[in-house]
Amino acid sequence: MPKPTAKLTAEDLAPVNDPNGPRHKIGPTGRPQPDLPVPQPPTKTGPAQVIAMCNQKGGVGKTTTTINLGAAIAETGRKVLLIDFDPQGSASIGLGVQPHDLELSVYNLLMQRDITPDEVIQPTRVENLDLLPANIDLSAAEVQLVQEVAREYTLQRVLDPIIPLYDVILIDCAPSLGLLTVNALTASNGIVVPLECEFFALRGLAMLTDTIAKVQDRLNPKLEIVGILGTMFDGRTTHAREVLDRVVQAFDERVFHTVIRRTVKFPETTVVGEPITTYAPSSQAATQYRDLAKEVLARCPAG
Repeated sequence: MPKPTAKLTAEDLAPVNDPNGPRHKIGPTGRPQPDLPVPQPPTKTGPAQVIAMCNQKGGVGKTTTTINLGAAIAETGRKVLLIDFDPQGSASIGLGVQPHDLELSVYNLLMQRDITPDEVIQPTRVENLDLLPANIDLSAAEVQLVQEVAREYTLQRVLDPIIPLYDVILIDCAPSLGLLTVNALTASNGIVVPLECEFFALRGLAMLTDTIAKVQDRLNPKLEIVGILGTMFDGRTTHAREVLDRVVQAFDERVFHTVIRRTVKFPETTVVGEPITTYAPSSQAATQYRDLAKEVLARCPAG
């Protein structure tokens, strides 16, 4: 059985004036919380760190994390591109774009050589955050790409011209381990794994890490796991704490210190089509994603 998560005490939560230096509070992962600096705006743009947001299990907060992490990074002055790589178009909807109204999407960019990225990329209401939208047409690419030469490198090919134009590119992958996801992993430098703090999500993590290892070995040796992110965490339940404990025991420092807690705010942001950082900028959820942005940028300093 995993060891129980360290419980926060009043002493942990109170300000500490220790003559021997600051004493770090224990976070929800049972480890001391790091003091991460506020990211400074970059002196130049690019080349971008390309990060795939991936988990083959649906409903783990992957799209929510992609949108809000992208917005939080954009707040630091970095130029961010969010790629909706899921035929459901959830990331597009979450940023106020209706997929069925699109004339051009990421599907056209993948399958039509005469389409350029600037014809498809759209600005969002968030400063420094652009969107490469998707709709149901993208599901056809999974079949059509099978017949292509070097099919796993198709996304990488279309991204090459725009990598110098951005600091961070986030790819919201479909909840599967199919050819679209393999394309995303092949085009990426890093991968963030949002993981719902419940048992079935934990079981699927082994399958995902096996896929990542195969991509590293056969297609993209530069791919690294940036971190595993606990989402939908409810510290009041023993089950959620035990799942998070098991993940920390198995992956140690690969697990982000930041944990995204359950909140009713996230469904509301989908309705209004904007990230939590602008919809409820002073909320606990917005603070958590800003903390996550600090961790991601600390682990990907080139970003």
